[in-house]
Amino acid sequence: MPHTATPVEPHVMTTYGRVPIALSHGRGSRVWDVNGKSYLDALGGIAVNTLGHAHPKLVPALQDQIAKMIHISNYYYNPATEELARMLVERSGMSNVFFCSTGLEANEAALKLARKFGHDKGIAKPEIVVYEKAFHGRSIATLSATGNPKVQAGFGPLVEGFIRVPVNDIEAIRKATAGNPNVVAVFFEAIQGEGGVNPMTPDYMQQVRALCDANDWLLMIDEVQCGMGRTGKWFAHQWAGITPDVMPLAKGLGSGVPIGAVVAGPKAAHIFAPGNHGTTFGGNPLAVRAGLETIRIMEEDGLLANAAQVGLHLQTALVTQLMHVPGVKEVRGKGLMIGVELDRPCGVLVQRCADAGLLLSVTADSVVRMVPPLILTTAEADEIAATLVPLIKAFLAEQA
Repeated sequence: MPHTATPVEPHVMTTYGRVPIALSHGRGSRVWDVNGKSYLDALGGIAVNTLGHAHPKLVPALQDQIAKMIHISNYYYNPATEELARMLVERSGMSNVFFCSTGLEANEAALKLARKFGHDKGIAKPEIVVYEKAFHGRSIATLSATGNPKVQAGFGPLVEGFIRVPVNDIEAIRKATAGNPNVVAVFFEAIQGEGGVNPMTPDYMQQVRALCDANDWLLMIDEVQCGMGRTGKWFAHQWAGITPDVMPLAKGLGSGVPIGAVVAGPKAAHIFAPGNHGTTFGGNPLAVRAGLETIRIMEEDGLLANAAQVGLHLQTALVTQLMHVPGVKEVRGKGLMIGVELDRPCGVLVQRCADAGLLLSVTADSVVRMVPPLILTTAEADEIAATLVPLIKAFLAEQA
């Protein structure tokens, strides 16, 4: 990559709206571009870089694994795969795991599980309850489950078999499913990420768990973005004291090495038989080692507690400094998954923050999203607030 202020990629498909920055390396919660400019990383690879960059415990472990074996086929056993599955089972209270490479793959597998669950009960056309503003991926099936017309546009016809309801409205889901014998599952993100950092309330999650139990439906909770300690518990639904039947994971599980997983409870653990589903790269030795080391380091370094404490500190600072500002609608989230919703589109803040040395994103057009590494310190949280707050105030003032 040439050292230029505006990198050019003439041979790369234009599937991303790039910020004109070429990053070269990172350490901790900071990254540097090819020109030597430093940035505080409040995006964390979109909730991926759990341990930040170049973590001194993770790097040698991955170097060790690369020197031994990167990939084998799933024709053979990899003992580390069982070890990582056991660690996820223990921390989730569930029973079995399927490994893949991405959150999209994990969500696609969850949808297949739900359909197979229905077919095994004699339901010819299974239907799955999904949500407004949801985001589950960009394959045709996960795109169909997603609740964003903008990302669906141009890719019809969409896959049928989805019933869409608003978040946190138990009566809406009861009404939408009343008398329908084809419903097999309810599928939601414990905290919607791309949809604008919208949390499902604990009461609502408990009510949906009870509804699924009463109707013999699968409860499937997408923890791809909000899981792996981001909210201060291993999985965001655990704040509600419930356990799903199916839980897709990815993003932070490998601290940057691509890995996804579908964790299943007893009701869903044995739906798939050999030949029903598969993957080439899922559960490969490098990805699994990254997952094992991520969990081990998170526990050694107390990162769940850090996510809760530093996240609360940052959210409190943002609430204190912004909630009296005209144009700020809400500051919300849990742990180190925080959104600041404005009353107008604010995509320009991504570049303005980058110019000021802060990386973050804007999602759902008007929500400033922060999902930094879980190693973030209180001082770094203060730096985020000190950089972001004046930029939001200036933006709103010029738009008044």
